[in-house]
Amino acid sequence: MIPARSIRLPRNAANEREPNARRKHGDAVTASKASATGTQLRRVAIIIGITGSYGRGLVQGIARYNREHANWSAFFHPILGDDPPPWLNDWQGEGILARVGNAGYAAMLKKLKLPVVNLRLPTTKLPFPYVGLDHPRIGEIAAEHLISRGTRHFGFYGSAPGVHAGLDERARCFKEAVERAGRKCDLLTIGGGAGAQNWEKTLARLISWLKGLPKPVGVMASNDERGLLVLDACRRARLHVPDDVAVIGVDNDELLCDLAVPPLSSIDLNSEQIGYEACTILDSMMDGNLKVPDSLQIAPRAVVTRRSTDLVAGEDPEVNRAISFIRENAGRALSVADVLAHVQISRAALQTRMRRFAGRTIHEEIEHARVERLKQLLAASELSIKQVAVQSGFSSVQYMTHVFRTVVGETPAQFRKQRLGRPL
Repeated sequence: MIPARSIRLPRNAANEREPNARRKHGDAVTASKASATGTQLRRVAIIIGITGSYGRGLVQGIARYNREHANWSAFFHPILGDDPPPWLNDWQGEGILARVGNAGYAAMLKKLKLPVVNLRLPTTKLPFPYVGLDHPRIGEIAAEHLISRGTRHFGFYGSAPGVHAGLDERARCFKEAVERAGRKCDLLTIGGGAGAQNWEKTLARLISWLKGLPKPVGVMASNDERGLLVLDACRRARLHVPDDVAVIGVDNDELLCDLAVPPLSSIDLNSEQIGYEACTILDSMMDGNLKVPDSLQIAPRAVVTRRSTDLVAGEDPEVNRAISFIRENAGRALSVADVLAHVQISRAALQTRMRRFAGRTIHEEIEHARVERLKQLLAASELSIKQVAVQSGFSSVQYMTHVFRTVVGETPAQFRKQRLGRPL
């Protein structure tokens, strides 16, 4: 992911203090608002595990909401597993944010007669609003990313069907997106628990499956944990990544992505924004508003590309060279003439071969690469709209907006607001 660029402010009497001091002062002012106005703090229980990056992102979004509104007294104790904590039976409060994993948990929460927002996709209908992931879009984004890398064969690896409704949706929509592109998708789903013995059995099945897939192949893992397993299986099978097997995971858990060899490309799920939106709905419910949405699904931010999908795998070497050059230079004002000078073949010949093997013209491939870079800049930086346009190779903000709307179906401002909750 492209890091945000810091902007140095001029020093004067108003900003002479260090940034951390200013931030602490601002938080202290915000935190005093409730007491200054005589508003009683609402006691809210946060029942979310933080062993994974998704849970930590949810809590970060909750923290941001509480800093901005300063009206909650948050009771938080990290949990493991899917069962409700024992202390919940005797807890006295006004609202609950929880990842409700089963019907028994839901029944217990219902008895408390408190507003509850669920942050986990339920397998059955529950009496609480759900705020969470757009699982279908996750599968589609993974397919789009692998297709854009030039792979012509595809696979999906995940858990056994019925274990997690959201992961089942990712598999279904990934497969459908691949098939809409005229390709086939092989599915491998494996059940079983943890432990060294099951781990070795899983790897043995993965190795056999990966060896049997036509190469080069693009594989989506249902999450980063399984993506790590796929990459480990590739190493044991002596399959080259990304040349033989390109792998994308889900969660953008930086610890797991960096542990993988090579580092794992993954989809950033925008979990902080999910946590923030859940707080908005819970506050509305605690105000007595019964007209809240039954379900709110937040789109993921973008693919964070790392070495595991950094490839061009088409059948024509000249097309591969052209696409690689375009991607490497997507941040500057690249022209068709620049690409032709690099590849050193005629425009007519390259244009024909690009259409045949990549499905796009030279100009369309340039625009596609710019839009992909633009998505990362919009989703992961604090750059202004003008800076975003310059760093994604567009000549003007107006042209950038026109191209982005044509390709993506929404403006850059709408894209950023939907994923980050704020405008450009």
